[in-house]
Amino acid sequence: MNGITCNKTYQEHTLIKVFGITSLTILIFAGVAGAAPFAYVTNLGDYDQRGYYYDMNYNGTVPTPNVAVIDTATNNITARVPLGGGWPVGIEVNSAGTKLYVASAAIDVCTVYVIDTATNTVSAKVNIGNSYPSRITVNPEGTRVYVTKQRDNTDISVINTATNTLMAPIIVEPSTHDVALTPDGKKIYVTNFRGNITSIIDAATNKVTANISVGDSPCGIAVTQDGKKIYVLNYDSNTVSVINTATDDVIATVPVGNSPSLVAVTSDGNKVYVANNNTVSVIDTATDNVIATVPVGISSREIVISPDGSKVYLGNFYNSSVTVINTKTNTVTATVPVGEWPMGIAVTQDGRKVYVANAENDNVSVIDTVTNTVTATVNAGIYPTGVVIVPLKDSNMTAQSTWAKSNATENIGVEETNLSSSEEISAVELNDSKINNSDSGSGNISGENEPSKNNSTPGFGLLGSLTCLYAGWKFRKK
Repeated sequence: MNGITCNKTYQEHTLIKVFGITSLTILIFAGVAGAAPFAYVTNLGDYDQRGYYYDMNYNGTVPTPNVAVIDTATNNITARVPLGGGWPVGIEVNSAGTKLYVASAAIDVCTVYVIDTATNTVSAKVNIGNSYPSRITVNPEGTRVYVTKQRDNTDISVINTATNTLMAPIIVEPSTHDVALTPDGKKIYVTNFRGNITSIIDAATNKVTANISVGDSPCGIAVTQDGKKIYVLNYDSNTVSVINTATDDVIATVPVGNSPSLVAVTSDGNKVYVANNNTVSVIDTATDNVIATVPVGISSREIVISPDGSKVYLGNFYNSSVTVINTKTNTVTATVPVGEWPMGIAVTQDGRKVYVANAENDNVSVIDTVTNTVTATVNAGIYPTGVVIVPLKDSNMTAQSTWAKSNATENIGVEETNLSSSEEISAVELNDSKINNSDSGSGNISGENEPSKNNSTPGFGLLGSLTCLYAGWKFRKK
């Protein structure tokens, strides 16, 4: 009888334990899934330093470039991650959403800052020399970071993300421009603007295996999701070269609009969107023919596609607007007024919000994708240019944000900027009086409102649930 009682008690405790573990697992996934993502925005400094941007002798204050962290649930800035100086010209995130990599240009030493997204602190700095970075790309596995450089530099810096140290550089032709990696991470394709070639690099050895002749002044580059084709934009030829990755031959040359510079591929790989000077050419990847030409604004700085592939968002630099294109009909469904000089653009994983960095107005416009209106304006900092959303939904999102990236700072005079500051590496909680969340998309930066607290931290609800589980288990044990 005692054996039966003990066995029954043991079974009850086992069931309770199993139930607790199962509940805990569900709660963990629910907490993570319920957490709102964050928008990370690069900028030149906070608003108390704004005068320096217009007057080099302003109170002797030197602005500290930083990355503003915006909670997408509340559109409040919850932290600023200070960088050590220079001009942040590129920002990328690994596929896990755990690390951000920010390339910063400076007169003396250019740096890649590694930001831990769990703590919003700089966990490492990597010196990449004195050549200005132009593109920064993370491979699909998140094990390597590649940085191309401006001017006549003949190497690509390669960072080992496990140790945050430089590996042997990739020696290429001068004037490399953009980088694309195949989804399996085995090949790297690099456009060479002056040499009219695309270089193919073996990612295992970091050696150039071939140089392919393309059109004049190749710049933007993108890879399809299946890794079978590479699309290279030839700026001065007004064409797109299509490369078969199995043979590394140009299999088609597609005429597009004037001065193509930006490219994005839909997640299903069926369409390629090419931003020209004032149009977007839509290429059917099955036939490699242009199936539509969509009129847009002048001089785009970024093109992105929503996670579900239904919409294209294009920033019109001189028109202070974002064009929305329906990918089913390839027609413009809205032109949304934003701030001046829209550069970086990012879409949240659920596709409900678009974040647009307006460099000239020092703010970020938040677009509601249902109504195509600006519902909030966030004072992100001085001259914001880049924005990414963390965490990412999946590896396909990483591919879209990384491999079809534009250079937001290509023509904004980075070489004339010499910004230095302390080398402090820590996250700084933002003073409540320095955040502005407006319901207007007007670009006004004079008013400042107090932010609400960050309500999207998943750990709080999880901790409460754990406490209840433990209390229930202890009570049942008695």
